[in-house]
Amino acid sequence: MNINIICIGKIKEKYILDGIQEFSKRLQAFGKLKVFELKEDGNDSNRNISIEKESKAILETLEKNKGFKILLDISGKNFSSEEMANHIEKIAVNGDSTINFIIGGSYGVSDEIRKISDLRLSFSKMTFPHQLMRLILIEQIYRWFSIIKNTKYHK
Repeated sequence: MNINIICIGKIKEKYILDGIQEFSKRLQAFGKLKVFELKEDGNDSNRNISIEKESKAILETLEKNKGFKILLDISGKNFSSEEMANHIEKIAVNGDSTINFIIGGSYGVSDEIRKISDLRLSFSKMTFPHQLMRLILIEQIYRWFSIIKNTKYHK
């Protein structure tokens, strides 16, 4: 399984980088992880311009990396870890060998990104910093595969 995380911005905090590195290393047992860090626009004077520029970069990356598209979206569907593991397993059974997880910028993504996504996934109704969300996502991906492979990580 190929897992791509397509996200806006770079991570600066060492503790987050350390966590991402740890779970990325663990994930190697289950598949190949690639992280695409796209440029944050940072146009605070016009959110719409930022959303459009960042979404265009996401679309270009998705065009080069075909596969099942999961957008992290606060208004998306909630799953338990077990339910999401089952969903990931179904994706693989249905023939998709690549899953693209999308984390938009701080202002969100365009409607086009929402429309082309195969699944809009919500971790919570709460707002998380995008850098921390990437660590949470990678940990959950590891957990989902641990559930699928019936390893002892998930309790």
